[in-house]
Amino acid sequence: MDAKARNCLLQHKEALEKDIKTSYIMDHMISDGVLAISEEEEVKNQPTKLQRAAVLMKMILKKDNYAYISFYNALLHEGYKDLAALLHSGIPVISSSSVKDSSGGITSYVRTVLCEGGVPQRPVVFVTRKKLVNAIQQKLSKLNGESGWVTIYGMAGCGKSVLAAEAVRDHSLLEGCFPGGVHWVSIGKQDKSGLLMKLQNLCTRLDQDGSFSQRLPLNIEEAKDRLRILMLHKHPRSLLILDDVWDPWVLKAFDNQCQILLTTRDKSVTDSVMGPKYVVPVESGLGKEKGLEILALFVNMKKADLPEQAHSIVKECKGSPLVVSLIGALLRDFPNRWDYYLRQLQNKQFKRIRKSSSYDYEALDEAMSISVEMLREDIKDYYTDLSIFQKDVKVPTKVLCILWDMETEEVEDILQEFVNKSLLFCDRNGKSFRYYLHDLQVDFLTEKNRSQLQDLHKKMITQFQRYHQPHTLSPDQEDCMYWYNFLAFHMASANMHKELCTLMFSLDWIKAKTELLGPAHLIHEFVEYRHILDEKDCAVCENFQEFLSLNGHLLGRQPFPNIVQLGLCEPETSEVYQQAKLQAKQEVDKGMLYLEWINKKTIKNLSRLVVRPHTDAVYHACFSENGQRIASCGADKTLQVFKAETGEKLLEIKAHEDEVLCCAFSTDDKFIATCSVDKKVKIWNSVTGQLVHTYDEHSEQVNCCHFTNSSTHLLLATGSSDFFLKLWDLNQKECRNTLFGHTNSVNHCKFSPDDELLASCSADGTLKLWDVRSANERKNINVKQFFLNSEDSQEDTEVIVKCCSWSADGDRIMVAAKNRILVFDMHTSCISAKIHTGHHSTIQYCDFSPQNHLAVVALSQYCVELWNIDSCLKVADCRGHLSWVHGVMFSPDGSSFLTSSDDQTIRVWETKKVCENSAIVLKQEVDVLFQENEAVILAVDNRQHLQLINGKTGQIDYLTEAQVSCCCLSPTLQYIAFGDEDGAIEILELLNRRVFQSRMERKKALRHIQFTADEKALISSSDDSVIQVWNWQSEEYVFLQAHQETVKDFRLLTNSRLLSWSFDGTVKVWNIITGRIEKDFVCHQGTVLSCDVSSDTTKFSSTSADKSAKIWSFEHLSPLHELKGHDACVRCSTFSVDSTLLATGDDNGEIRIWNVSNGELLHLCAPISVEEAAATHGGWVTDLCFSPDSKMLVSAGGYIKWWNVVTGESSQTFYTNGTNLKKIHVSPDFKTYVTVDNLGILYILQILE
Repeated sequence: MDAKARNCLLQHKEALEKDIKTSYIMDHMISDGVLAISEEEEVKNQPTKLQRAAVLMKMILKKDNYAYISFYNALLHEGYKDLAALLHSGIPVISSSSVKDSSGGITSYVRTVLCEGGVPQRPVVFVTRKKLVNAIQQKLSKLNGESGWVTIYGMAGCGKSVLAAEAVRDHSLLEGCFPGGVHWVSIGKQDKSGLLMKLQNLCTRLDQDGSFSQRLPLNIEEAKDRLRILMLHKHPRSLLILDDVWDPWVLKAFDNQCQILLTTRDKSVTDSVMGPKYVVPVESGLGKEKGLEILALFVNMKKADLPEQAHSIVKECKGSPLVVSLIGALLRDFPNRWDYYLRQLQNKQFKRIRKSSSYDYEALDEAMSISVEMLREDIKDYYTDLSIFQKDVKVPTKVLCILWDMETEEVEDILQEFVNKSLLFCDRNGKSFRYYLHDLQVDFLTEKNRSQLQDLHKKMITQFQRYHQPHTLSPDQEDCMYWYNFLAFHMASANMHKELCTLMFSLDWIKAKTELLGPAHLIHEFVEYRHILDEKDCAVCENFQEFLSLNGHLLGRQPFPNIVQLGLCEPETSEVYQQAKLQAKQEVDKGMLYLEWINKKTIKNLSRLVVRPHTDAVYHACFSENGQRIASCGADKTLQVFKAETGEKLLEIKAHEDEVLCCAFSTDDKFIATCSVDKKVKIWNSVTGQLVHTYDEHSEQVNCCHFTNSSTHLLLATGSSDFFLKLWDLNQKECRNTLFGHTNSVNHCKFSPDDELLASCSADGTLKLWDVRSANERKNINVKQFFLNSEDSQEDTEVIVKCCSWSADGDRIMVAAKNRILVFDMHTSCISAKIHTGHHSTIQYCDFSPQNHLAVVALSQYCVELWNIDSCLKVADCRGHLSWVHGVMFSPDGSSFLTSSDDQTIRVWETKKVCENSAIVLKQEVDVLFQENEAVILAVDNRQHLQLINGKTGQIDYLTEAQVSCCCLSPTLQYIAFGDEDGAIEILELLNRRVFQSRMERKKALRHIQFTADEKALISSSDDSVIQVWNWQSEEYVFLQAHQETVKDFRLLTNSRLLSWSFDGTVKVWNIITGRIEKDFVCHQGTVLSCDVSSDTTKFSSTSADKSAKIWSFEHLSPLHELKGHDACVRCSTFSVDSTLLATGDDNGEIRIWNVSNGELLHLCAPISVEEAAATHGGWVTDLCFSPDSKMLVSAGGYIKWWNVVTGESSQTFYTNGTNLKKIHVSPDFKTYVTVDNLGILYILQILE
């Protein structure tokens, strides 16, 4: 060792001996090959911690520079950064590329990269398998910076994970091929919620500074997209290692142009993904010599000196590295028991873990049993306690401290015993320790202790309750995430049904858990434990599950919404509402603000039939041609057939070896076709379920299948991720034609009504039409071009065309891409209709009604919509599904339609009933009058009925029918007035229904209308530059003409004066009796978007599209103050009641509060920025209003928000079902609020007292 390094060690020897924990430091040094196992034993034999540290320091001082570097890195890895800093100045000067340990060339650069990427360390006892490692490295080199897959496959326990980790311990490989780093993810067997958690954790690790997003992705698709962006922009040319992959569908989440190394037992898992693929098979076990080498290292002997029994033990272990290690660890502690352990293995007296086990080791359970039996008596029970942990779950030390009621050090000492005997694995991250079992060990423990499991889980819950309250868990607690993920699992396993119901039916728990994990895992638990939760009250279970599902787009957002306020929006019969009301009343007493939606109505269930035939997501469902049967398929790999009227099951077929993506009835209803991720297409007898044909010519998963509409010459079309379509004649064994031309996956295909053409749509952004007879491409429509902005390029824009559907007459074809529906005229190839759903979610599927004018659309945001294709208007929303809707289809006569979803259900809806119930919605042009703070609302619905609504009772008085564009109430509620799209104005006297019509019709649609205070005159503006004053009782007219462009709006002042503002940038003050201008203010270069007048009528404000706001005196033509700082159009402004404050709101969602006297900015009320894809609400601020005491401010826009004017902080947020609120009407006492969202839903809100 260099003198400088040695002196540095001696200088800080006392501090090091005092603080270090030798067992963890030595593990690193043994892995680095600078410390022998015998030396480790010598250290461990010392009686005290201080003596152990002293002996270790003495050993290091006798070693070379490599030992110093290894010790320094171990300190860093174990979280002793302060101690490592003491040694930093003494590090020997050796270049990073040459700092290698004795076990095969690990440089400090490699060690750092692998440590940061979470790559596991070498086992304490490690033997090289150079041939396999070289093979893996060669395959990795072939990726050459491009995306692709290297698969290491072999049977369980053959050392795949160790080989994967070893392959990347190579300086030149990392530096040359993966300079962006290596990222290790342990996958295991997962359901979708488990995979989402893995993806969330990976995204968090890759984005530690939070520069890309402040919140976790809410679903797998979003996580996949986030991962793609992070790997592309923050970690380019890096390697992703997926350890222990079981299912092909898991890989789809990582199929996003990455370089991936994966370990698996199933060679075919990569069949479901695209890109170059390389395979490295691992022989089923170690050779005899390698097995002996492992035993020799464990017992610290030369291989030649091993006793004869060693050869027999290796043979009995069947070459499994895991089993050899288990026996080797036992022999290290009891070196004289060679005969005993061999006898135990040969006698095979230990029963198999489980007969159906997929791990085909006859010796494994024997070795496990021997290992457990050899534990000290005082710690055996602790190992039994580990039976309750799930596979692939890393358990923090703190969880076991709670379970065993021990100090951290005591727990770690016990667990280290298990680790040393290969009965447990440890994952270390700084000072945090997490422990996990191999799934073989979990199987063994579960089977061995099956009769005790319920009691063990109960013990876990009892101990948890001693230390924690569920909803008070803090994110900074080490064990917090474990309890949020597995508390319900332990309760269910303990048969503690009452406690589970109390937990799951608690708003506090839902709030705490969804803030950290989003709603997906909770929804999964409601499905998983439905049989238990229904025992208490199935309605309550449905209440909570529906609440989570319908509010999922909010519950994963930052800032996290107030869950009590969300709960108050539920139906009053809901348990969620009742809990929220109770909590709200308690919190109101402490000064919190809550709103009651007083006119809410229970959402009617419009489904005619709901069936749950599958045990996993339903990907597709279809009607038979006679409409009497429904076939469905999904992630559970089955095909189900049931009656469309009653849901009675007719057939259940285990159809494929992987997820079934699509199914279709033949025109004569004799056959059903299915296609799958397993690349096969199958034809079934639809009555008997007998398999008729199997086609396997596609080379990737088959996404869609569809029969011709005529049974005269029956053909089947299929589309695949191999970019091809194929046509199949059921009388032939091979495909009739292969249609090639798409450059990416074919997502959907459908024959035209006359069977002359086949339409196909693809992830390449195109819709293609093929001649069925010749199989030639007839027409290509580039759908992608309709999504491009002027600056976008075709190459950089990704548009996946999801689905296509023909009109009944074959004249039009509809396609779905992103959140739009495009309808093309078949004769001209031009767009005949375009529908933008307005959602941030994507359209998953669409179908044309046989009546031609209707289309049903499935969205990823849990909802289904009906649209009128002719008018491009939405007809209805169908709410009921609790997760993604994958498929929709009309019945052959169009009288009903079905929807299929991730929530495992298929719903059948009556088309007429849905349209009638859902189509009546309000337009946003409403007027509100408050009488003694009770709201009276004048509104018009989409059927042109003018309604007068009593806000307190909900009673509706239908007044008249008209093409209303604007309406208003008179101050005394004696009259109403309305203008129409043709410029006509009418006044209706409410008492006797007399009608007064203006003789002077405007040429353009009326936009604003208002009575004067005495109700003798009606003022109106339209889409022109003229304001009309109609003295309707005397039939006299005054026209205010001076604006050069359209009048934006106006406001009545006192003494027959009126303030108007316009697109021409001016504000004018008029005398409405003479029609003359009294004041003319040139305010802005852009459109004046809003004005407000101070209560003392001495000042007014103006805001503009030029991003500025100004305060004016009516006495001066120049502004008092110009308010700068907004970065977008300033859309609204309002003075406080005392005229001391002005609030302005812009199109970025920002609100600024200003001091009127000096123009100083007092507060910036800005929304927390979120990703555009997640911003379900937000956007423009369209209206503002101060409370009478000027202490609160309410704003409208994407939602309604209340602000504390004193602090500038948000007091409450009310999320409307829709968005884009135009105006909010506020009662004089600031306790009642009325608005209408863009879905036409009326909200009458009252502050809860």
